[in-house]
Amino acid sequence: MLMLANSRLVESSQTAPHPRLAEVATRHLHMAYRRVPSDAGRAAFASVADRLREPFVLDAGCGTGASTLALAREHPRRIVIGVDKSAVRLAAGGKSSAPVPANAILLRCNLVDFWQLASAAGMRCDRQYLLYPNPWPKPEQLMRRWHAHPVFPAMLALGGGIELRTNWCVYAKEFITAADAAGLDVRCEPFAPDEPLTPFERKYAASGHALWRCVAG
Repeated sequence: MLMLANSRLVESSQTAPHPRLAEVATRHLHMAYRRVPSDAGRAAFASVADRLREPFVLDAGCGTGASTLALAREHPRRIVIGVDKSAVRLAAGGKSSAPVPANAILLRCNLVDFWQLASAAGMRCDRQYLLYPNPWPKPEQLMRRWHAHPVFPAMLALGGGIELRTNWCVYAKEFITAADAAGLDVRCEPFAPDEPLTPFERKYAASGHALWRCVAG
């Protein structure tokens, strides 16, 4: 069935990577992030920690969890955990009739808390997925983008390949810059998914947006 959509393209005064990105990313890589995880984040993390002792797949900011279930089917030998702070989004996904694979976990937790706690516990990822949207497109919002956020080193400490997908070319280019500052090799390419992983990806593709995929590590 033909799917029609009219999602807006990302609107920003930025047409190139932020001029301070390399400076910000390098500073975060060399300074300890002193934020203290929340009690709610600690409790949520503790509820799943025993299942994450072996390298796992992280669906960061999983939204409804549709992508988590798809990734769990794609990686049947790994625990695949989708983390999102929104109870509303996770509840919406829970209404789906799609079967939940035994290796899938959906966790309501602040993603920054999760990255901090998992890295502090010495856990390891086999792969991390950063899927739409999180562009925070205003220049003054730079440090809300994951690659310029102080939690970026904790994300990297979990290891594994990192795959970012976006419909904003500038975001992809910035991810390359930040990953390069961390000494990671990155390949980035435009792509058209055969089977969209998330509702956002499906909507963006149906709206004719150019989609970008960056893979680091």
